[in-house]
Amino acid sequence: MAMFRFLFRKMWNTRWLTLSTLAGLIMAVAFTTSIPMYSDGSLKRVVSKSLEEKNNGLSAGAVMIRFQASGNEKADLNALSDVDQYIKEELPKDIAFPYQAYVRTYSIRGSQITPEDTGKVDPSKRRQMTLMAQNGLKDQVELTQGQWFSEQPQGGIIEAVIHEEAMFRNDLHIGDVFTYPISGGNGISPLKVKVTGTFKPKNETDQYWYQGMEGLLTSFFMSEAGFNDYVLKSKKIPLSLANWYYAFDLREIKTSQLSSLESKLERLDIVLFQKLKNTRVDISFIPLLQEFKVQSLQLQMLLFTLAAPMIAMVFYYIVMNARQSLDRQRTVIAVIRSRGGSTNQIIWIYLLEGLLLGAVAMIMGPLLGWFMAKSIGSSSGFLAFVDRKAVPVGVSSEALLYGVAAVVIALMASVIPAIVYAKASIVSYKQKLARSDRKPFWQRWFLDVALVGLVGYGYYLFHDRQDLFSRTGLTTDQLSVNPLLFFIPALSIIALGLFFLRIFPWLLRFGNWLGKRLLPVPVYLTLTQLSRSSTAYYPLMLLLILTLGLGIYNASAARTIDLNSTERVLYAYGTDVTMRAEWTSVSDDLPSTSNQNKGGQGQGQGQGGGKNPGQGGGGQPGGPGEGPPPKLRYIEPPFQVFRELEGVEHAARVLQSKGNVVVSGKSLGQGMLMGIDNADFAKVAWFRKDLYKTHPYNYLNLLGQYEQAVIIPTSFAEKHHIKSGDLISISVSSQPVEFVVVATVPYWPSQYPDQTPFFIANLDYVYDQAPVVPYDVWMKMKDGAKVAPVIEALKAKNIGIASVKDVRNELITQKKHPARGGVFGILSLGFLVSVLVSLIGYILYWFFNLSSRVVQFGVLRAMGLSRRQLTGMLLLEQLFTAGLAIALGLGIGKLTSYLFLPFLQTAENVKTQVPPFRVIFDARDTDQLYVVIAVMMLTGAGLLFLHIRRLRVHQAVKLGEEK
Repeated sequence: MAMFRFLFRKMWNTRWLTLSTLAGLIMAVAFTTSIPMYSDGSLKRVVSKSLEEKNNGLSAGAVMIRFQASGNEKADLNALSDVDQYIKEELPKDIAFPYQAYVRTYSIRGSQITPEDTGKVDPSKRRQMTLMAQNGLKDQVELTQGQWFSEQPQGGIIEAVIHEEAMFRNDLHIGDVFTYPISGGNGISPLKVKVTGTFKPKNETDQYWYQGMEGLLTSFFMSEAGFNDYVLKSKKIPLSLANWYYAFDLREIKTSQLSSLESKLERLDIVLFQKLKNTRVDISFIPLLQEFKVQSLQLQMLLFTLAAPMIAMVFYYIVMNARQSLDRQRTVIAVIRSRGGSTNQIIWIYLLEGLLLGAVAMIMGPLLGWFMAKSIGSSSGFLAFVDRKAVPVGVSSEALLYGVAAVVIALMASVIPAIVYAKASIVSYKQKLARSDRKPFWQRWFLDVALVGLVGYGYYLFHDRQDLFSRTGLTTDQLSVNPLLFFIPALSIIALGLFFLRIFPWLLRFGNWLGKRLLPVPVYLTLTQLSRSSTAYYPLMLLLILTLGLGIYNASAARTIDLNSTERVLYAYGTDVTMRAEWTSVSDDLPSTSNQNKGGQGQGQGQGGGKNPGQGGGGQPGGPGEGPPPKLRYIEPPFQVFRELEGVEHAARVLQSKGNVVVSGKSLGQGMLMGIDNADFAKVAWFRKDLYKTHPYNYLNLLGQYEQAVIIPTSFAEKHHIKSGDLISISVSSQPVEFVVVATVPYWPSQYPDQTPFFIANLDYVYDQAPVVPYDVWMKMKDGAKVAPVIEALKAKNIGIASVKDVRNELITQKKHPARGGVFGILSLGFLVSVLVSLIGYILYWFFNLSSRVVQFGVLRAMGLSRRQLTGMLLLEQLFTAGLAIALGLGIGKLTSYLFLPFLQTAENVKTQVPPFRVIFDARDTDQLYVVIAVMMLTGAGLLFLHIRRLRVHQAVKLGEEK
């Protein structure tokens, strides 16, 4: 009890450090537990999506067990009963998930049946039927004719029902009796089967009908009791086939259950075969579990790699707090040790303290982690936790294990120094105190230089083998991120921070030497203090460099990934909604013929600008045949209707047609001609203005000034030495049209010059020179406007729609991907944690730093330094340490971003990525950091003024030591 009293008194005397350490522990536990929680929730979302995608066939959680007799072997009925009982009762307990359907089907070998009354039934028709029994049939169907079968055969005649379609297909009738021969040479007399009724399924898509409807058309269904008692036992007819089918509901599956469930399913074959020979698992969801496991593992690896620097920073914060607490208590530890206290007693005090704090952290941390996981799941972008359905999150045993691991690591980080201190006596402590200016171990062993070299090698690998790294990352349709692109930059921030801290004392000594005769006393004292005890400031400076550097890099990485992926989609589509109406085509050779041109209208646009709209090969629609195809004249739908639609802000006609390009009589291959109305196009198209030398509207104005004007790609012009004023001929529907080059541009919305050169011209001029061919309608939608009402409005006006593409749906799908949400959620939380840890660490450091130097301040005041001079000296000290660390953190973060973020490009060929990749720094993120920095500096200054104001010289200058 004495030890506990001492422990609580110690914790109370250092309550601020204890509370700050507890806060760090809670943050560490919360961060580490939130990742498996989010991964579990994401897995449930992936499972739900898989279930939706497979709802037309077998369930995603399907398990089908099959017994099939081989040759003339008979199934042992006792063994059959044993395996049936196991599958029905034990298997669901082992899987431990609810099931949507359980179906057991027994059948004997199918035979060609013959009617007993050949006068009523045509005996010449071939009828191949199978006698079977299936559980739960009456609940899944409704009787359409006749009546249900009896449970047992009546007068040696088996009663059966059939699917109503089977009655028509096989020419069967209610009341017909058929002879069912027993094949296999067993000498068993044929069965008599009577059709008593017909049925139809209540829901053909129900999982109960796993075998499909086609299999029901050749089946007689009798009662289960009659099948077992009469067919199998009394007549001793061999069982040919037995199927047991489960449709398990996996929507609540957790990551921790994947391996054990896979192991149970893999062993199921062995268990079944031992119970009944020739019984095996025919279908299971093992491939689905393996897919989920891979996805879950990839997601967890990615998120932990992203979170590792932030988690390490939180641990560093905990260690820094523990060191501050131990340094303040080191004299007490040494005195206890010198007065007979054992090392074990001291170690137990700090171990118990760590266990108490760890227990509290394990209670509060998972709760905060649950909130973090929900925040990650609702992330739609960096620091944007909206527009996203929250991921179903729960606390799992795996998450708690991660939390325990975090507590153990933090406990070791704080207890190990206490063990070292506990072994020191008061003499050894004073000896070490006299050598307090000794360099830290990482400087003595040049670990900072080694880390800089390692980072340089990592940069070389990224630069030299970018294709290799892009293939090893987590790849999805929406996001491809190599986790090393967050680990190595974090390492570079640490390495550069340590390297600059090595230079820091040299700068102080140089400044001291340079201005010792000229500097005012407060400045000289500040430089002297810093140069003599620079190592004492390393923890705070390193914390600030890490938090601010990681904050800048993570913010920039998230903004860069988000903006570049969004811009790629916007560029590919070119506008909000692209719509193609159904055009009516009339043959000039056959005036009376009119049809909808389905084949001639290109339905999609890929990255190359789309398929040829309305042309086949050289521009003529139509299929192959002898001689030229008939010329078609297209009837244009009314365009004005699109402009007047509710929800449409602007609409523009956009023709995209491939044609042969000729310059000076020389063919330069195929090109994509885009015909536009320049004024309308300016209102609907998406432009990234930094891609052009001047505003894009200036290029559109050139089209309005010259009827024959054409804008061509810069790369195409340079390759073929084309300049403004040159003539170009482009074929449209096999009709050459002449243009004059007025400008060159590197890119144009929806066009990819490295794949197909584009040519932007006036649509009306093209239609004046060549036949009218179908065009697309590009529409700029109002905020929140939906496409469905637009389509309905067009249908009401008798305008059919051939194709629709909505960029907003693509962006929403992209934002809802679990990997994307996880990346942005982790980076957002990491940014917020960096800011919080930096703020708390700064305040606590200066609070205890100033408290420990009361004697020094008192001596300086007694020597004649005024309050103003002392205040100025301490403000300069903060500026030289925290200010330099803040500047280094911001600078290193930006430098790291510029060096490593370009490697986030995920195109197959980085050089041809359109639009070009760019690194983004959002002013809002920097402003938030500036606000935090301002709060930190003001708080530090406030603590300083408070200490100076409360300083009493006669109390500070005294004999003895402060603790």
